[in-house]
Amino acid sequence: MTGPSPTRTDRRPRPAAVQVTIDDLGTPLTDVTFVVVDLETTGGSAHTDAITEIGAVRVRGGVVLGEFGTLVDPGRDIPPYVSVLTGITSTMVATAPRIEAVLPAFLEFSRGAVLVAHNAPFDIGFLKAACAQVGTAWPPAATVDTAVLARRLLTRDEVPNCKLGTLAPFFSAGTLPTHRALDDAKATVDVLHGLLERLGPLGITSLEELTGLTRQVDPQRRRKRHLADDVPHGPGVYVFRGPGDEPLYVGTSTDLRARVRSYFTAGEQRSRMTEMVGLAQRVEALRCAHDLEAAVRELRLIAQHKPRYNRRSRFPERLLWVRLTDDAFPRLSVVRRVRPGTGTFLGPFADRRAADAAVAAVHEALPLRQCGGRLTPSPTHPGCALAGMGRCSAPCTGAQSREEYAATTAVLSAAVAADPGRLCAPLLGRVDRLAHEGRFEDAAVLRDRLAVLVRALRRRQRLALLAEVPELTLARPDGSGGWALSVVRRGRLVAAGVATRGTPVRGYLQQLKTTAETVLGPEGELAASVEEAELVLRWMEKPGTRLVEVTGTLACRAPGTGALRGFLDLVDAGRTARDPFGDDRAGRTRSRPERVTGGAPGRARRSALASRV
Repeated sequence: MTGPSPTRTDRRPRPAAVQVTIDDLGTPLTDVTFVVVDLETTGGSAHTDAITEIGAVRVRGGVVLGEFGTLVDPGRDIPPYVSVLTGITSTMVATAPRIEAVLPAFLEFSRGAVLVAHNAPFDIGFLKAACAQVGTAWPPAATVDTAVLARRLLTRDEVPNCKLGTLAPFFSAGTLPTHRALDDAKATVDVLHGLLERLGPLGITSLEELTGLTRQVDPQRRRKRHLADDVPHGPGVYVFRGPGDEPLYVGTSTDLRARVRSYFTAGEQRSRMTEMVGLAQRVEALRCAHDLEAAVRELRLIAQHKPRYNRRSRFPERLLWVRLTDDAFPRLSVVRRVRPGTGTFLGPFADRRAADAAVAAVHEALPLRQCGGRLTPSPTHPGCALAGMGRCSAPCTGAQSREEYAATTAVLSAAVAADPGRLCAPLLGRVDRLAHEGRFEDAAVLRDRLAVLVRALRRRQRLALLAEVPELTLARPDGSGGWALSVVRRGRLVAAGVATRGTPVRGYLQQLKTTAETVLGPEGELAASVEEAELVLRWMEKPGTRLVEVTGTLACRAPGTGALRGFLDLVDAGRTARDPFGDDRAGRTRSRPERVTGGAPGRARRSALASRV
C-alpha cells in the first residue's frame, strides 16, 4: 500500500482568510436547536396551581430530533372546568409521576436548546415555579414566544388574532391544537417554522436578531433618536423637555450620551418613560465634574422643577420631623420644618406613618404627656386615663415638678444627640418579655416601632455630623491618575472639580474654594436638603475617599447607635422572611409591541389559559 509520506508538506492551495462583517456574527437560525414546549395545568397561576401534563418537541433545521410527553400528578384534584377544557381528569393523573420525578427528565431533554412556547410567560412561569418547588435551579436559556413573534410578522388582514388555534390552520400545521400538551407543542412547531420563513425577507438570520425582534423599538420612539446626537459623554445630568420647554424628566448618569440613547432603544420598557419620550422635544445635558456633583444637581433640579415623570425627591419639603417642644412641660408633635432653638428634633421621616411609629415608641419608653396645649399644674386636676395606666407622669396634677419632668425629657434629648441607650434599653427588654410570654404580635409591633425610632436617631446623628462642620474637602481617585474633588460646607456641596493627572492638587483646590458657593443660614444647621447631605455622606464613606482638609471638628458623638446595629440587622432579616408566600414580581407587564409590518395594534390580551390556544 502506498500513501503520502507523513513528513511530506501538503502544497494544496488553502482558502484565503476572510474578515467577517458584523452581519456575519451571531448564531445562524439553521444551527439553533429549539425545544418547543406546552403545558396543561390546573389553573392560570404558577404560584397556586400545578402542572398536569408536559409536552415538548426538539427540532433543529426543520428536522424533529425527539419528543417528550407525560402526564403529571399535580397532587390535587383538577377543577371540573379545566377537565372540560383539556380532557384531563383527576383519574387520568392518579398514577402519573409527580413533578419532582418528571422535571429532571424534561430539563435534560431541553438542555442546550432555546425554549419556544406560545405565550411563553405562562409555560416558563410554571416551569420556574416547579424548579423552585423541588429545589432545582432554573437553567439559563433563551426563549422565543411565538405569540409575540406572530404579532410582529402578521397583519390583521391575514389572521384575526394570534391564538394558537388560529395560527395552526393558517400555517397548515400537521397537528391541530387539542388542549393536550404534546399535540399543542407539535402544532407550535409548525407555527414556529412558518414564522421563521417570514424572517428571511426581513434579513433576520441569527438567533440574536430573532430574540431582539420581540423587543423592537416603537417607531415613534425610534424617530426621536436624534435628540441624543448633541449629548456629550461623561458624568452629568440630563433633562428631557416638553413642547413648552418644561422639564419632563431629570436623570443622571456617568455617561450621559449612552444613557440618553438608551431611552430610544428596546431596553427601555417602562410605560411612563415611553410616554415621556413621546412628549419630549429636546434633551438638555449638563456636564459635571464627577458623580457626586451629578447626583446633587439632579436632586436640586427635581426639587426646583418637580418634573411630572420623576417619582422620587420631588417634594423634599414634605419630610416630617418629631419635635420635643421647648415649653415648661414638653410634649411630642409632628412638624414639617426644623426651627433652630425651638426644641429637640428627631428625624426626618418620609411619611406620617413612620413619624407616628417613632412617637409611639418614645411614649412606650417615657411617660411624657400626650395632651395638647400649654399645661398649668393644679392639685385639683383629675388627671387622665393615661396617668391611671402609668403611661403619663401626670404633671397636670402637680405630681411631678418641672425639674423631675425635665429629667425625663433629657433622656430623649440625650438619645437624639448621642446616647440612645437609656431610651431604647427598656423597649428592647419589653420586646423580649412579650415574646417570652407568647404575645408575639405585640412584640412584633413594638419591635417595628423601635426599629423606626433607632433608624431616625441614627439618621439625625449622621446629619448633625455634617451640619457642625463649616467646611471639609474630599478627594477620590478618578481612575485616570487624577483626583475628583468636592468642597462641602455644612452638608452642602459648594464646589466640585477634577485635578487631572499632573495637575498640582493644592493649587487647583485653592481655585475651587475661591469660586465656591457661600452658604447661608445659622451656624450648626444643615445648609442643604437632607437627601443632598446623605449623598455627601455616602460619597465620603466610599472606600478610597480621602479627607483632605477640615475646618472645625468632624467627629461622631459617642456612643451613638452602633450598639443597636445588630438589632436592626435582625429586624431586616426577619422582614424578608415574614411573608414566604409574597409575590415579588413586577406589578405591570410590558405593553404589546407593534408589528414589523405596521398595521393596527393587537387586541387586548386574553386570560392566561384562553390565550394559549
